[in-house]
Amino acid sequence: MNEYFSIIVLPVVAGILLFLVPDKIKTAKGIFSLLISAFTFWLAFKIYNFDEAKLDLKALLPASLIPASLSPGISSFFAFRCDNLAKLIILFVSLFTFLILLYSLVYVRGGRIKNYYEYFMLTLGCSYGAVLSDNLLIFLTFWGILGITLYKLIQGNNEESSATAKKTLILIGASDSIMIIGIAILWKMTGFINMSEIQVPTGTALSCTAFLALLIGSFTKAGAFPFHTWVPDYAKDAPASSSAYLPASLDKLLGIYFLARIVTGLFIPGEWMTLLLLTLGVATIITAVMMALIQHNFKQLLGYHAVSQVGYMILGLSLGSFIGIAAGLFHMVNHALYKSGLFLSAGAVEHRTGKNDLEDVGGLSKAMPLTFFAALICAMSISGIPPLNGFASKWMIYQAIIDFGGGDGLPQKLWVLWLVLAVLGSALTLASFIKFIGGIFLGRRKPEFESVKEVPAPMWIPFTVIALLCIIFGVFATRLVVPHLLMPVTGEFEFSGFWNSGFVSLLVLVSIVAGALIYLATGIKKFRTSDSFIGGEKFYEQTAYPAPEFYKTLLEFRFLSSIYRKAQEKWFDIYDLSKKAVLWCSHVLSNAHTGVLSVYSIWVIAGLLIMLLIMI
Repeated sequence: MNEYFSIIVLPVVAGILLFLVPDKIKTAKGIFSLLISAFTFWLAFKIYNFDEAKLDLKALLPASLIPASLSPGISSFFAFRCDNLAKLIILFVSLFTFLILLYSLVYVRGGRIKNYYEYFMLTLGCSYGAVLSDNLLIFLTFWGILGITLYKLIQGNNEESSATAKKTLILIGASDSIMIIGIAILWKMTGFINMSEIQVPTGTALSCTAFLALLIGSFTKAGAFPFHTWVPDYAKDAPASSSAYLPASLDKLLGIYFLARIVTGLFIPGEWMTLLLLTLGVATIITAVMMALIQHNFKQLLGYHAVSQVGYMILGLSLGSFIGIAAGLFHMVNHALYKSGLFLSAGAVEHRTGKNDLEDVGGLSKAMPLTFFAALICAMSISGIPPLNGFASKWMIYQAIIDFGGGDGLPQKLWVLWLVLAVLGSALTLASFIKFIGGIFLGRRKPEFESVKEVPAPMWIPFTVIALLCIIFGVFATRLVVPHLLMPVTGEFEFSGFWNSGFVSLLVLVSIVAGALIYLATGIKKFRTSDSFIGGEKFYEQTAYPAPEFYKTLLEFRFLSSIYRKAQEKWFDIYDLSKKAVLWCSHVLSNAHTGVLSVYSIWVIAGLLIMLLIMI
């Protein structure tokens, strides 16, 4: 039984078998799932070192398992492909699965998440299947199952989380249905159903329709504007481990993976489709980061940033150049790293304090030093602070946009706009994470949290490893990560601007050491600090200015306050708008049920006439 077959089937079989095991021994189920993920991680390393391959059912299954009556046509229908892009995604899917399962051993021990590890394993196996599938129908089958497991990994123990689960399932399911239309159009146009055999220019209305249909599926899974509204709600209501695994890492990897297939393989985007992608990319960045600025629930804040960062990936991939595609994929990997680390850190805070609002916590840096370290590194990385990995991929995107401006088309002439909005989004991201870090870890610790301590090792090891990877992927970006991980996928390219990640890292290290020496030499640590003293009373708590309070001033701007108010009323929520439209149509049609036979006869005759006109 070969590695490709094993890496897909083993987690699926494990997940099915776990349904037979009672939840009373959840820890044992977790350890078993962790061992399975470790084995598939090893298989992923083996596959990563394999040559590119195209596989059918006969290559996947041993000959003894294939019925003799199975025709060659059906066998070849099960087409799989393992190229460099697929190998990259499989490797990181395996990494995040192992780390988050280790975290879950403690995090979900006392939770009421039914069949958690079962759906976790099914998610893993179907993710491998989706990445390796070349046949679009087989791909869509795995993709659809992932929508169900996404739904089941929300806790759903109250009305709000149940509503979020339903919203997620409906949006993902609707986008999958639209993808079927796109696949059908591609088959009609080309006669092929395998991704490796299709490449269609977006020069006709039919090909543009297929492009947009598949784009909706990719955008919804990745959480891009305007199909993103399920992500912040999911982040707020789902367990932190589920949010770290799906919206933060796997859904980004899979959604952007499929977008890369769309723009670099299935289609050749024309000028207008490129303009559309770039517009949606910057819209995703700005709209989501503006919403993140006013959030007080720190999990929902992270959810909006999980949306915002997708815009950078769309920008990179839509540019079409080697450096642009590499930058988009690099940011995809980097985002999965620092955003899963942030969700796991937030889950650790929630686990110890029982709170998930910035105003309810504070001053936890000394009590939870490892959580603070990981959250700080990941927050600086997502904000684009050198020499971390977030800076590296954003810098590449900026360079790709500048190079893109050398063209003659309308999207190329607007390169300054794309660049300015991308940089603005990074600055606003930094502003919101000052609130995140300051609100949770800085300031004075509340009396009820005096006994709070660091989480157990199975919880802090994963986000500490992720934080270290954020440093490593930034420091060694130009020498190791980009040449050895990304160039095999996109092709070789040269940086047009001067940037050496090792040199930048050395400068940052020198500045940190110099700052530490100045601190020690001047004896600043000997200064005495004390609370304010007014008439014999201490007014620190009354006069303190919590980090979230400053950001409330955004709501005082007339234009922004109007936009925020409409956003809170769900004016821009595609799910809520669709629901209202369906209910309105249902209400209109219900008025036709008058109970009068002659009216029903008229409706029947009108329906028959419309059908005849269509058939003619």
